[in-house]
Amino acid sequence: MGSFISRIQGFCGRKYPMKARIGMVGLDGAGKTTILYRLKLNETVSTIPTIGFNVETLDLITDVSFTVWDISFGPMGRPLLKHYLINNQGIVFVVDSACPEMFDDAKDILVMLLEDYDLADIPVIVLANKQDVEGARSPSDIARLLELEKVKDRKWAVSGCCAKTGEGLLEALEILSTMVKEQRIQ
Repeated sequence: MGSFISRIQGFCGRKYPMKARIGMVGLDGAGKTTILYRLKLNETVSTIPTIGFNVETLDLITDVSFTVWDISFGPMGRPLLKHYLINNQGIVFVVDSACPEMFDDAKDILVMLLEDYDLADIPVIVLANKQDVEGARSPSDIARLLELEKVKDRKWAVSGCCAKTGEGLLEALEILSTMVKEQRIQ
């Protein structure tokens, strides 16, 4: 059936976008939900702490359609986190770059995800959110603090962004889409 659809698409001259399931993870208050709805609605929405998850499809990149699971890392979401991430093609890890007291906790969670066998080889983009806040650490500082230079078994990138204005978000999705496509080819 799949090859039949592929042949029809070829005759019509249209290619449908690749679909990719993406998990968005980070500490509470890092800006995950604000990022998701900034991308989906192109506006800043008032959010409350997520209990469980939010799911949205983002068709912002021409050749990739992302189904993004914004997953709470609170007490309710933590035990189920692994189940939400299985069969994902990428992970978006959001860090509040203006909250240095949370960097160690963020690093611990990221290390836990990167060491999970079921998530091996999945590309990761770290969003250094809240770049508009005075004292925010740069993306290169965030990479150093999370010790990403030690990660050799997967593609990763760090991108600065501001969820409130949307600055840097589309560029980060482009980077993620490239990593996801490269991963599928391998």
